[in-house]
Amino acid sequence: MTAPIDPTTLTVGVLGGTGAQGTGLALHWARAGISVVIGSRDAGRAEVAAKEYREATGVDHVRGTDNATCAAESDVVLAAIPWESHAETLHGLAAPLTGKILVDCVNPIGFDKKGPYPLPVEEGSVAQQAEHLLPQSRVTAAFHNVSAVLLADLEQSEVDCDVLVLGDDRDATDVVRALADAIPGMRGIYGGRLRNAYQVECLTANLIAINRRYKVHAGIKITDL
Repeated sequence: MTAPIDPTTLTVGVLGGTGAQGTGLALHWARAGISVVIGSRDAGRAEVAAKEYREATGVDHVRGTDNATCAAESDVVLAAIPWESHAETLHGLAAPLTGKILVDCVNPIGFDKKGPYPLPVEEGSVAQQAEHLLPQSRVTAAFHNVSAVLLADLEQSEVDCDVLVLGDDRDATDVVRALADAIPGMRGIYGGRLRNAYQVECLTANLIAINRRYKVHAGIKITDL
């Protein structure tokens, strides 16, 4: 039986750590004792954000830098970047992401007068696009269906939701599941191979519609587990 993974031994980089989803996850990981590196195209902006996160959590193991340095100096890297810049950003980081676990949480969602809807992705899913761009990285998909509003509210004692973790490298998905479990109330659950990521990415469109209709911050829960 393998020993449990201790996420506090990891350094987690957050590409897009100044955006809503990246901010919330970075705050919770920092508060859980995990070293966090915030990445941005603008290193100064990343350090300003990191300073805010240090003040919000009362810890000192959060720092900011440019995207390439963030990727190079982290064990696990979360891609929490806009879909519109996904390919360009990851393509430019292929070298520093070599051998790293890449966690893609990007949702291909569009909006029109009828509300949110999924956008097509040529490679099959956003995560598969990342795999195509980063053939030397250990690509996983996770954290798509977690409310950024709940993540950002540190007064909440728990984030009550499950996180589906997908990927072809089971050791990598186990690490990502441990990162989900490090956040109180959250469970990381293996959700299948990377080829199954598209429906998980697109489910966010349904959750946004639910949130708008019922004025809530919906997530998902897996029953009988």
